[in-house]
This record gives sequence, structure tokens and C-alpha cells, in this order.
Amino acid sequence: MRWPAASAVAVAGALVLTGCGGSEGSGSGDGRAKLSVDSAYMPQPVSDMAAGFLTITNDGDAADRLTSVSSDAAGQVTVHETVDGAMQEVEALEIPAHGSLVLESGGNHLMFEQLRHRPKQGQNVSVQLHFDRSDPVTVEIPVKPATYVPKTGH
Repeated sequence: MRWPAASAVAVAGALVLTGCGGSEGSGSGDGRAKLSVDSAYMPQPVSDMAAGFLTITNDGDAADRLTSVSSDAAGQVTVHETVDGAMQEVEALEIPAHGSLVLESGGNHLMFEQLRHRPKQGQNVSVQLHFDRSDPVTVEIPVKPATYVPKTGH
């Protein structure tokens, strides 16, 4: 790989992880969830609604639940699950100990309703993820083309 390409990959990776973090848990063996977020993106919206996708990984010894999401970009952000092709709003989604919660196109996802403005490709949308047991995590979600399909992570 040439150096400019390697630099671009490193910068892109850093942008995706900007604002990603975990709970204050001290690590394995302490009986707590230890959360991190990656692979976040939002396809550029074409209406006053948008979807958000990401992966929450729990390296801790206790399960947790994603209970809500907030963002200044939308009047409301809801958590949806998809069962047999039908989406429905849910109160929470489980994040198993030593496991992941994957929010992906065609599956569980975030719904941004009543967008205050339509974010454009290249911009970021800041969200705060709220959990049952862990501290909130702020994530900067990059806006991708409306037709974006991730190559990895989902």
C-alpha cells in the first residue's frame, strides 16, 4: 500500500472512532459491561427521516441494554428492531456480555425522525447512546452516500 493511501485509511478510521468511547468500567473480571462503538454511519437522508447504523461491542462480564438515543439533529431518535422484515420501535436492545449489538441495514437500527436539517455526505451527526447500566456514550456518526454499503463491520 502506498503511503498516501495508508494515511487516508488511518484518517478515515480515526474519524469513525471520533467520539466513540466506553463506560467507566475497569475491564474484564469486574462484573460490569465494557462498551465500545464502531462501524457507525448514516446514509444521506432524502426526507425528514434517516436511519443510523453502528456496532456496540461489550468486552465486559455483564450484559447491558441500549435504552434510548438522543441527538440535536432530530426531534426524536428511536431504536427499532426488525423481525421477519417488519420494523418496530422497541424500548431497549440487549448487548450481551462478551458480545455485540449490530445495528445494520435490513436489521435492527436507529430512526432519526423530524430531522432539523438534512445532513449531507461528509458531515457528522452527533448522538448520545443511553444504556440501562453504563454511562452514556457520545458518537459522531459520519454521513455516507444514500447508496452506501459497508464492506466490513456489519
